[in-house]
Amino acid sequence: MRLTRRSALAGLGAWAAAGPAEAASPDTGRIPLAVTARPIAAFEPRNPDKTRFGQLIFRSGLVLSGSHPRFGGLSGLWRGAGGADLVAITDNGFWLTGRLASREGRLTGLEDAELAPILGSSGRPLHRSRYYDTESLCIADGVAYLGVERTHDVLRFDWATEGVMARARLVLVPREVKRLPDNRGLEAIGVVPPGQPLAGAIIAIAERSGGEDEPTLGVILGRQPGLFQVARHDGFDITDLAFLPDGDLVVLERWYRTLRGVGMRIRRIPGANLKAGALLDGPTLIQADLGQEIDNMEGLAVHREEGRTVLTLVSDDNFSFLQRTVLLEFELG
Repeated sequence: MRLTRRSALAGLGAWAAAGPAEAASPDTGRIPLAVTARPIAAFEPRNPDKTRFGQLIFRSGLVLSGSHPRFGGLSGLWRGAGGADLVAITDNGFWLTGRLASREGRLTGLEDAELAPILGSSGRPLHRSRYYDTESLCIADGVAYLGVERTHDVLRFDWATEGVMARARLVLVPREVKRLPDNRGLEAIGVVPPGQPLAGAIIAIAERSGGEDEPTLGVILGRQPGLFQVARHDGFDITDLAFLPDGDLVVLERWYRTLRGVGMRIRRIPGANLKAGALLDGPTLIQADLGQEIDNMEGLAVHREEGRTVLTLVSDDNFSFLQRTVLLEFELG
């Protein structure tokens, strides 16, 4: 979710009817960019030797800035096997791809970075349609799934074959999803891993579907479809999810207060509890505020690296000079 947002430019009909001239527009091309990375030496600056925070161990972090005005607003994140390949989405309809560099186990930068507009079914960029508010991302089995806020849709892309040139296809969602609040839509999306009862199902969770501290709506798409709820506590909103190798969910949450700043939390939810009609809850793995090196944390990815489970978080800077794009890497302890 961005704090301010321009209105959508066109409806679904315009998206579907875009012609060849629009498909060939420079808007559909890749944009190389240089990314500057400032290392984060300590997650908690006042305790520089501290590395354990709750159930997580801080590995490293970066503050990123890009050479193109489209860089920023990162709201969804994915890292490939081994962790080098990175894909993110901006909340105004662009892909960000690159390779993470590291030295002695610490992140040092983002190389070979490119931006590219996310394309609709006709080849027209989403940022020029009503589907511009792209908020969540996962990639599984060669398919990328995006959650779109405001229109409350799920889009799928043939990532393995076409990469950033893939065109969106709509995934049908139940009417309850379409009724979500305008700016409180599908901020979290993931695919249940193999070996689980719901393996291959798409899981999406709304940022906040009800009142303060009321549970928020979740949906299972595909295998054994249905609705569920996720408990909310202490004013935190859902901003992303990912699956651990054992099938448990990790849910990233964020609160924002004008006079207090921002906070973030990650909870672990037993995967065995995920089913239609469930009310999901789980213990906190980590909680942080502006006493630590966080910002508006919105993206979460999980990958395995040399036998370790690594959680990576990224912040949405809302394209504001007052905020930062922060990339953080933790190990599940």
